[in-house]
Amino acid sequence: MLGGYSFGARVALHVALAQPLRLTALVVLGASRGIEDTEQRADRRRRDESLANHLVDVGAEVFLSEWLAQPLFATLGPRSESDTRSHDAAGLARSLRGAGTGTQQWLGERLADLEVPTLALAGELDSKFVAEARAIADTLPFGSFATITGAGHAAHLEQPELVAREIEDFLA
Repeated sequence: MLGGYSFGARVALHVALAQPLRLTALVVLGASRGIEDTEQRADRRRRDESLANHLVDVGAEVFLSEWLAQPLFATLGPRSESDTRSHDAAGLARSLRGAGTGTQQWLGERLADLEVPTLALAGELDSKFVAEARAIADTLPFGSFATITGAGHAAHLEQPELVAREIEDFLA
C-alpha cells in the first residue's frame, strides 16, 4: 500500500505507474495529474523557479507563513509549530525546482493502465482538487473517489477522523 498528500500524492502516482506490481493499493489526497498543456507546464516551471528563488531569499520560516496564507489553506486555521518540517530553505528550493508541478509529466491517459485499487480523496472545499480526484478515479480501472466533508486542501489535518475512516473503509 502506498499513499501521499499533495506533492506526496504526485510522487505516489508516479511510483505506482513505475512499479505497479509492488502495490496492493494506492491512496492519494489532493493529487494532481500534472499539467497537460506544454506551454502552461513551462510557465509553471518559470513560476516555480521564481518561487524557489524567493524561498531562498526570505528563508523557510517566512516562506511557510506566506505559503499557508494562500486561499488554498484558508480552511486550515492556525497550526502549532512542528519540529518535523524542514527549515532548510535551499533544500526546499531544490525540491521545488526538481519536482514541482511544472517538472511533472502529464499523467492523464497513462493512469488508465494502472490496475491498482486506488482511492482519490479531496477536501470538499478544495474545488480544483475535487475535480482532479474525480478525474483520477474515473480514469483508473479500479479507481474510487471520495470527498472529505468540511475540509479544504489539507483535509488530513482539518478532518483527520474522516480521512482515516475513508481510508479504512477503502482498505477493508
